[in-house]
Amino acid sequence: MTTPDRATRRALGTCAALMVGALALTACSGSATAEDGGGKGGGGGQGSARTSTAKIVISARDGSTGASINSTGVRVSDGTLTEVKMTVADTGQAVAGSLSADGRNWKPKEQLERGTKYRIAATAKDAGGRTSAANSVFTTVTPANSFIGTYTPDGGTTVGVGMPVSFTFDKAIGDKKAVQSHITVTSSSGQKVAGHWFGAQRLDFRPDAYWKAGSKVTMKIDLDGVEGANGVFGVQKKTVTFTVGRSQVSTVDAKTQTMTVVRDGRTVQTIPVSTGSPEFTTYNGKMVISEKFTQTRMNSRTVGLGGEYDIDDVPHAMRLTTSGTYIHGNYWYKPGNPPFGRFGSSHGCVGLRDVRGAQGDTPAKWFYDNSLVGDVVIVENSADKTVAPDNGLNGWNMPWNEWVAGSAA
Repeated sequence: MTTPDRATRRALGTCAALMVGALALTACSGSATAEDGGGKGGGGGQGSARTSTAKIVISARDGSTGASINSTGVRVSDGTLTEVKMTVADTGQAVAGSLSADGRNWKPKEQLERGTKYRIAATAKDAGGRTSAANSVFTTVTPANSFIGTYTPDGGTTVGVGMPVSFTFDKAIGDKKAVQSHITVTSSSGQKVAGHWFGAQRLDFRPDAYWKAGSKVTMKIDLDGVEGANGVFGVQKKTVTFTVGRSQVSTVDAKTQTMTVVRDGRTVQTIPVSTGSPEFTTYNGKMVISEKFTQTRMNSRTVGLGGEYDIDDVPHAMRLTTSGTYIHGNYWYKPGNPPFGRFGSSHGCVGLRDVRGAQGDTPAKWFYDNSLVGDVVIVENSADKTVAPDNGLNGWNMPWNEWVAGSAA
């Protein structure tokens, strides 16, 4: 899963949105201009500068606050840039930038920091060699006045056919339509994709049926400058593409305590399992693998079950719900009375035979090695209820008409 902030969270790994020849002004930034040497900051040297036709535009207006961390830069018309100097205003630290091949656009090489004051000084010359200059001191949008969305899956990954696109925003979104309309998700398969809001901070996207195996899914995030709530603006601008792998859907029958693994329409394995005990039943429904751990700790206190268990090396664990349902290996079963294929013995998880240390040729290791994040695990014939669509990445348990009804677009 991707988490935001340039230094520590990849959801903000955006490129500066300055295109050659066209620097867009965002909703929360202005411009500082200079033409004929009369722009803010004065002329560029000789008296002839006053007749320069070069017009400099700094996207962040002098004195402005809330400037974009992505699309702040400099452009010039009727001339070429001769020098652009950008610094952190409080420290004088230089900000590296790059000039376009035609000399008309300059942009920072790295995404700017939020809530930071910067200074830009730019000079340019026209075809006659006459100079003009422009300056701007401005502050970028602050964390308090901006929002970011942690999203999954990551770009460049290969996922199972059940993997939705899921955003969790760090602030409550008041204008859901504005935010959703600036996120588009499309598939090379041509499948229609719709968004659905779970409350004010989570937005998921999926098609009517599972993604087509082998398709490419593209997510375009264009939230920079979008007002998601009163005085709170987005800062993300990025395009993310991931690949849908082969189709694998595994069905657990809690009545027979078996799991049938179907890959690309063909049954490849039938595995004995042990679902939840009569006291701690397993959810029914379609569940998507959201995380994989070769080994992980499971402590019953974290799921409100008191001191029932605390196992620090549960092998081959794959998360199915936020509330703590996993499909995982089990090495602590009684060898003289193995539950797999016979009866439910867990606290709600789906267990497979395994050995301590996650080594050896076991059913749990085979399933782990042959599973992707985004694969679907369906549980049937359990005494429990159907898992909630927002308990994990499990929106497939909501009918399509209800899913579409939860869209703000």
